[in-house]
Amino acid sequence: MRLAAPILAAVGLAGLALALHAQGTATAPAVRTMRVDYFHTGSATQELFSLDRVVIEPAPWAGPRDRGEDVLRYGAYGFDVTDAASGRLLYSRGFGSIYDEWATTDEAAKVTRTFHESLRFPAPSGPVDVKVRKRGPKNAWATAWTTRVDPADMFVDRAAPQPPPGEVLALERHGDPATKVDLLLLGDGYTAAERGKFERDARRLLDVLFATSPFKERRQDFNVWGLVPPAAESGIARPSLGEHRANPVGSTYDAFGSERYVLTFENRRFRELASYAPYDVVEIVANGRTYGGGGIYNLYSTVAADNAFAPYVFVHEFGHHFAALADEYYTSPVAYLPSTARAEPWEANVTALLDPASLKWKDLVAPSTPLPTPWQKDAYEKRSREAQATRAELRKQKRPEAEMEALFAHERTQDDTQFAAEQYAGKVGAFEGARYEARGYYRPAANCIMFTRADYFCEVCTRALHGVIDSYVK
Repeated sequence: MRLAAPILAAVGLAGLALALHAQGTATAPAVRTMRVDYFHTGSATQELFSLDRVVIEPAPWAGPRDRGEDVLRYGAYGFDVTDAASGRLLYSRGFGSIYDEWATTDEAAKVTRTFHESLRFPAPSGPVDVKVRKRGPKNAWATAWTTRVDPADMFVDRAAPQPPPGEVLALERHGDPATKVDLLLLGDGYTAAERGKFERDARRLLDVLFATSPFKERRQDFNVWGLVPPAAESGIARPSLGEHRANPVGSTYDAFGSERYVLTFENRRFRELASYAPYDVVEIVANGRTYGGGGIYNLYSTVAADNAFAPYVFVHEFGHHFAALADEYYTSPVAYLPSTARAEPWEANVTALLDPASLKWKDLVAPSTPLPTPWQKDAYEKRSREAQATRAELRKQKRPEAEMEALFAHERTQDDTQFAAEQYAGKVGAFEGARYEARGYYRPAANCIMFTRADYFCEVCTRALHGVIDSYVK
């Protein structure tokens, strides 16, 4: 049952841990969470992994206790945890990484960089082998790194990070974390005096998420937690304007030189803060007005809370993080280099349409819908590229954010008008233009929140989202 707002109170860290442990013993023994931290180093021509440390997190394991194998097989990377003695698979998950995105930028051809990353899984009872795998040609998996972990090793770190980041808010509680999707909203750039603002921002964004299908229909399958470590000063970093912040989570605009891309490169700091709450997925809520956000599969998603289009950004980027949905837009500038080949993407919502007869969402396509599916592509591209030029000029002149929001609102109106009038509006097909490419990649519908600033997911994206929710609760 959804708790009434007045009793959605803050839960002390010790009390939360005790409550979760007690809940665990009512159904199955509570399971600790193990985290393997490592360094991921490389360039366009090499890739290396090295172990940093092994940690037992303060909060118990929030994921399902009765199954561990990843049946979805999403992600550019994945990892497997196997019993060292028998070789039996104990746990597996796919994931994306900042390294993987950076490796597709021009910088990777010039320099070598190191990124800190983590793998989380239920703490094993004995030694395990942890294997990281990476997709190769035709999406085949190849082993990238293997390390052995012994939970009895004296160097496994069981100390809770200090100081504690604050109290955990139970924003929505619908059941045992082991049977729900546990979403953590982690605030960044909020001072102690702005704690109330974070709570208001969090609830406002949750209202948007749970008004959007399929989250609307699956609300009871989620628990939502909030945590906001106090920042010394309000806001997050924006290097392009010379604004730097030592905010707790390390969120920053301008990731990879993209003014709208918000990430944190402080993985250890992020993981230590998040470890106080039960979570499967994390949304970093940044205290900022400038349009921005980001999302990486099974890592985190981000949103600048105060922008007029924060509701769209929140849901769109959460689609990346939660279900590995690919971007379907292609007229906006990005930091990534264009593809040199047209291999079939592994993501559920884009295709190279190499063989229309084996299209991954063929079962949703009506016999009367042609593949590829025609749409008013030229008109859209002309209008969109003109808007991008205006957008760039607004940023160059450092115009007030309200002017950027007005531009986006105008674009949204034009998009809604065009796509409502499309011949195959509301139909599933294969519409050319997706994955940052105007040619050679196709999206499932004329419009979707993964393409424009629409407020709905298409049928293919919706099915993928249902599948991920089911993987946690069924």
